[in-house]
This record gives sequence, structure tokens and C-alpha cells, in this order.
Amino acid sequence: MSHVVSPLASRAMDTLANIPVSVSIHHVSSFDLDDAFNDTDDADLPYIFSPDAIREEFARNMPVEDDSWDENENSASTGGFFDDSNTSVSTLDINSDPQIAHPETESPVVGSALSAYFSQISLSTPAQEYESPGEHPTAYINHHPYPNVVISASESPPRQVHSTSGLSQPIEDPPSNTTSDISAPPILVTQAAKSLPLIAEPASNSLSTPQSVIVSTLSSDPPGPSVPLSEKPQGHRPNRPVGPTALEKVRSKTRPSFLPPKPRQEDDKHMADWQHMMKLSRAAAEKRRKAFQERRLLREKAIEESLHIWETEVVPDWRVVFKKPSLRKLWWRGIPTKLRASMWEKAVGNPLALNKDHYRTCLSRAKRALASGVFPQTTLDLIERDMSTTLSALHIFHPQSGPLYGDLKDMLSAWVVSRSDEGLGYTFGAAKIAAMMLINLPNQQAFIVMRNLLERHCMRSFFGGDRAKEDVEAYYRIFDTLLADGMPKIYFNFKQHQISPASYLPDWLIPLFLDHLPFEACARVWDVLLLEGDSFLYRASLGILGVLEPRLFFPEKKELLELLKGENKAALDVAKREGRPLDGGKYEIYGVDEETLWERIDYMNDWWKESTWTRLIQRELPDL
Repeated sequence: MSHVVSPLASRAMDTLANIPVSVSIHHVSSFDLDDAFNDTDDADLPYIFSPDAIREEFARNMPVEDDSWDENENSASTGGFFDDSNTSVSTLDINSDPQIAHPETESPVVGSALSAYFSQISLSTPAQEYESPGEHPTAYINHHPYPNVVISASESPPRQVHSTSGLSQPIEDPPSNTTSDISAPPILVTQAAKSLPLIAEPASNSLSTPQSVIVSTLSSDPPGPSVPLSEKPQGHRPNRPVGPTALEKVRSKTRPSFLPPKPRQEDDKHMADWQHMMKLSRAAAEKRRKAFQERRLLREKAIEESLHIWETEVVPDWRVVFKKPSLRKLWWRGIPTKLRASMWEKAVGNPLALNKDHYRTCLSRAKRALASGVFPQTTLDLIERDMSTTLSALHIFHPQSGPLYGDLKDMLSAWVVSRSDEGLGYTFGAAKIAAMMLINLPNQQAFIVMRNLLERHCMRSFFGGDRAKEDVEAYYRIFDTLLADGMPKIYFNFKQHQISPASYLPDWLIPLFLDHLPFEACARVWDVLLLEGDSFLYRASLGILGVLEPRLFFPEKKELLELLKGENKAALDVAKREGRPLDGGKYEIYGVDEETLWERIDYMNDWWKESTWTRLIQRELPDL
């Protein structure tokens, strides 16, 4: 239904452009402003947002003379803040009949003087105020200390509400199905620029507002230029990404996380100092490595220069080393590479009286078992897994490219067949011993030396399976006694953490230290081990603990076991930073090398006695 606006109503609409309208806004009770609506009688009563209350406020704040109202005149503003939960804003509609008066909205204070002015003002729902379904409101916001709603009926632009809060998209509102010949005026909302927007929603049928009108809390900031505002999409704040940011990856490496951040200049300075220290650390590590290589080359040169002594005094009768301390000391320094095969074979001997064809016989039996499928598949898988971790730094036992891979597999298969007559199977770690033999001896000689070496009582106990469990426990007790006598601090530390020799000693003795020591150190240990026997196994084990002693006092058992297994994270990080290879002995990351190990073994001469070893063997293993 169309309506005609009277000139008097038009003047009223023009006048209302500067009349402030109080808006219900949530606030904190402690926020105190000079409320123009407060009276002494009802200061503590909540304000009731009703048509009667609106007209009472208009009567108190509007000028008495109608002719003095001017479109550009600044009206008195109010600062009412109400505790009422109604957050809606009233709107003015000119769609109602000008001849119909609203008795419920007439105030005794205003009287008939304002009845004509508000004859076309109605409080209706927003859906009834759109001219066509395609028209949507857009808000404009002018910076003003207090929010107000201004209505102008002098012009008839499309009904749009514009807001000035930072976004340019118009606020969409569902269109209405009703049409009108008269377009609704624009609504101007003034607010502070940096206030928090609140969406005003209709609270009742008699008092409503379009949902697109945005009301903001007041701010004391000075007014600024107007910018368009669109409704901000509702949703959760984005969570902070997990993990360090790009800045944290390069910043504050020298600052603990529980301390306040440092200034940028100080952080840059400390970062430069840290990088300089790391550079010096790498340079010092490289210098130590080169110095160690030079000393090792000098030792090897001295061993080669003593070759004529070996050939004239030791090779004719190797047992002379037990009679002459100088020759025994010469043996401890290391056997020349040229003579190592013959010296190992003589030192181990042939207690089993194996003939030269023993290897070929066992190998032929193993090949027949493999061809017929009788050879256990689990044993084959265990052999393959053991070979894959054997001297990986040398690359000579690699499955695809290693030249000695086939020889090693044949030797291990023959060794399994030779032990099958005794009811023994494969023991993980035997591939390391076979590989060391193949590097220094021909296949047949290596097989015979390996079999005789593993028949020594200590090695046979660790390779004997469950039937030798009692002997293994006896060797653990012997090692505990030697550790308590020679290194009491380490012994009590292990007892405090409840770490027995069973946690680390088998990993050393079964592969004869090849998994944990550098290859050059292992070769020298093997030279003395084949000469001195089982006692040197324990002496070398105690020497390793002596080198590791500064690292063994961890507060937790887990960290201590990781160190004994060669898996300490801090040491691995340092080795990676210094560029040291990690495919050698596991204890190389701790600085255990031939030089440091033999310094510790030589230091044990003050308290190590072979008589103590003999006495312990007789006590723990009387049948031996």
C-alpha cells in the first residue's frame, strides 16, 4: 500500500536528523558517564526501552520551538548506557498511514504537538521496510562521541545503510516481499572508529531494527576519516601453527625459552658469537683429527720398521714372546699387516685338530641343504640380517657390490652346519668374527681359526645358547668383581641404577668389539686377545668403561643404557655437527679410539694381576 508524506511530516523527518537516539549497548557497570537520561529518583532503576520512554526522552531533549530546528544544527547528545539485555535499535518507518495515530506511542508530555510529526512513525519488523527484494541496506558511520540514528525524508534514495568501520562490502539483509511507492530514507549511524561492533537484533514485535545496522561501543579515540564497513564473518580465531616459526628457527638460539626475549641487536651479536664458537669448535676438532692421524701413521710406520725383529725372533718360534718381555711388549704394540695371518693362526692353534678339508666338507653339506630346502629359513634370514650390519664402513660385504659377500655367506653357512652336530644354531654377531677372519686370512684358514677361537671357554659360553647360561652368569660375576676392585665409582653407579653386565657385556664380547670400536683399534685388540686369551677380553672391556667414565654418571637409567648402546643423542648431534662418519664403531662418537683405549689399558697395569683372574676363574668355574 502506498502512502503520501505530508509537508509537516517531512519537516519532522528533517528535524529528526540531528536528534540523538539512545541505543542499548552492553557495558561494564563500573563505566561511569554523565547520563543525560538519569534522574535522582530512578538512578538505580534499569532503563526500559519502550515507545513511551522514547517519546519522554524526545520531550526532554528536543527544543520547544519547532521553527528553530535546523537540519545542520547540532543537538544535545546523550550518553545513556543501560543494563537491559535488549540490544536492538529502533527504526523509523514511513509506511504507516498518516491519518492513523498510534495511541500506544503518544506521550502526555509531548501531546498533540508531536502527534502530527510522528503520525507516520511505526515500529515494525525489518522485513516490512524494503521497497523491493533487490534493495539491501548499507550503513554509513560518522565518528561521533555517541551513537545516534538520523532519518531524513527529504529525499527518496534507495534504502541503503552505510557504515564506516573499515570494510567496503555492503551488509546484506534478506529482502521483503512487500512493496511501497515511497523509498525509505538512508540511516546514518555515528560511532567511534575503533569500537567493537555489536549486531543489534530485534527483541520484540513492537520494537525492532534491521539486522544490517551495526552498533559499536564508544571509544575515546578522536574521530577519523570514514571508510566503508561490511559485516565480519563469524568464526573461530585461527590457531597458531604447531612447531617453531620461521623466525624462531633462526632467532634466540642463545636464549633459554623461560627467559624474556633479548633485543634484536643483542640477539644478533650473540648469534654471531655462537656461530664463531661453532666454527672454532669444528676447526679444533679437525685439528685433533689430523694430529691423531699423524700419530697413527707414526705408530704404523714404527710397526713396519720392526718387521725384521719379527722375522728373525718371533716368526721362528712365536712362544718366545712369553719368555722375553721386550718381545711381548712388541706384540702388544701391534702385529705387522704382512705377518698378521700367520701370527693369528699360530696364536690360536688347532685344539680341535681340524684338517684342511674341513671347510670344504662343511660347505658342501650346507650347499646341499640349501638346494634341497632343508636349511632353516629362519637361520638364513638371521644370517642375512647379521651380514647387513657387518663392517658397513668398509663396503666389502655389501650384498650387491661387496667382493667378499659370497665368501662370508658361505663361511657362515658352513659354520652353522659344523655346529649342527652339537645341536647348536646360529648366534647373532658371528658374522663380525667371520668377516675379520676373511679380511686377514684365506677362506679355509679363516674358517679353522674361527672355529678354534670360538671353542675357547669364555667365547663358547656366550655362543653356547641356553645350555651355557650358568657359565655366562659366572662370567658376569667375575666381571662385576673386577669392576668393583678396579673402578669402584663405576661399579656403585651401575648398582644404583640396577645395571648388570648382562645389559652391555654380550654386545661387546660376542662380536669381539667390532660393533663399538674403530677398525684399527679392533685389529690391535685382536692381536693381543689371540695371544693372551680370555683374560684380555675383560681387560679391554674395563678399558672401554674407563674411557667412558666421565659420561657414565647420568641421573636416569634410560640415558645410561642409551650411552652404553652407542645411541646417546647429544653425542650423535656433536658428531654430525663436526662432520664425523657414523657408520664406523658406535663408540667413535664418544672419542674412543685406538690411542685413548690403549692409554687406559696401560694405566690398568698398576692394579691388574693375572693371578686375580686365575683365582676368580677357580672360584666361579671350578670345573674349568
